[in-house]
Amino acid sequence: MAEENENNEEFLRMFKEFLEGSGSFDFSELAGAAGLPQDPALISQMISQLQAAMTSSPHDTSENATQRAVAVAAGHQIPITEDERKAAAEAFQIAGLWIAEQTSLAEPTETGRVMNRVEWVNGSLDAWREISDPISDSIGDTLVEALAKQAPEEMSGMVAGASGMLRSLGKTLFSMQLGQVVGQLSEEVVSGTEIGVPLFGDVRAALVPQNIVEFARDLDIPIDQVNIYLATRELAHTGLFRNARWLSLHLVTAIREYAGELGIDMERMQDTIQSVDLSDTTALRSAINSGELLSPRTDAQQAALERIETLFALIEGWVDVVTTDATTRLPKSAALRETMNRRRASGGPAEQAFGALIGLELRPRRLREAAAMWRSVTESLGAAARDALWQHPDVLPTAEDIDSPDGLISRLTNPAGPDEIDRDLERLLSGGFDGSGDAPESSGEEPTV
Repeated sequence: MAEENENNEEFLRMFKEFLEGSGSFDFSELAGAAGLPQDPALISQMISQLQAAMTSSPHDTSENATQRAVAVAAGHQIPITEDERKAAAEAFQIAGLWIAEQTSLAEPTETGRVMNRVEWVNGSLDAWREISDPISDSIGDTLVEALAKQAPEEMSGMVAGASGMLRSLGKTLFSMQLGQVVGQLSEEVVSGTEIGVPLFGDVRAALVPQNIVEFARDLDIPIDQVNIYLATRELAHTGLFRNARWLSLHLVTAIREYAGELGIDMERMQDTIQSVDLSDTTALRSAINSGELLSPRTDAQQAALERIETLFALIEGWVDVVTTDATTRLPKSAALRETMNRRRASGGPAEQAFGALIGLELRPRRLREAAAMWRSVTESLGAAARDALWQHPDVLPTAEDIDSPDGLISRLTNPAGPDEIDRDLERLLSGGFDGSGDAPESSGEEPTV
């Protein structure tokens, strides 16, 4: 027992040296490699958080992400002016009237809101945590497994005793990086649903005026037109998620299942450490931000990824078509549409960092093809038939339908008749099997005894 306590104390001493930066490398360099600011006061705060991780609770870990995200968001935040609030209100009012002409899924009387960057962070962090919790758990488990494999047999007891601490440490490291990424995202997003995931529990439309001004700075387009266009897109998004109630859960669940099987490839990590100069924080940061340290995708993950990307494309393609039709009165709507499509296709630095964090880029790879499919359905069958395809996941178009819109339209125009199972179900519901419903038509044959 005394020997085990001595081992644990030695283990904690080594971690303490690491956390204090008194080991073989400077903690500030590690922070720089992870893409975190190298401000001395901030580094001191992060060291304290990592030290506290040894005994931290889930609530503490959550607070780490919140504090980091809020600190980043507040760094260059400016107050929302009264003129910006009025402009956003007018934009939502006009957008509501226009979008009601194109789809019944959006609510023309919805009152949008404006948010500053910190409000966007505080309102969206719960959703980010829900999405990323599986990979956070996986990082802690990977640390424990790696240490257990590498430690000598006589130290197995020490490793077992330290497993809880390592899991807490992994969660804290991940939460700090998550907070950094969400804080960076708050400096880029122009609306509540721009990422494509419903991040706010009330699913209410929102614009971020400070970021809209920066977005529009080089566009040579009047700011009022930019506001109306973005408000229209936002109402299309929120209307879709509110009316297709299954969609949010379907999307978030798929992402969580994908992220849940991710892990850290320890062999790659060791190879990376050996192949890069640790004093060159740029090289190490590149390895981290590229996602190279994540374990390779399994076949199941690849299939899940394709489903997620198809769903993103369907959502964004539908929003694109509805917004395009609703904003024909805007002189610069075509230019704004192309700008937004390029923006969604390329992704910003923060979105790329989140991709490295969970191995998933939250943007549609097939936006233009999906939009072309929705356009074909709209022109052939009308907006009502198009929007009815969101009633249930079983009737939603597939990746094959995106490739072949004509086949989808043909299937919708000439639906196959009910098969035997459908007829039996209809008879069951009408009481046909207990004698209370209509009796089946006679085939003319004698019954078999």
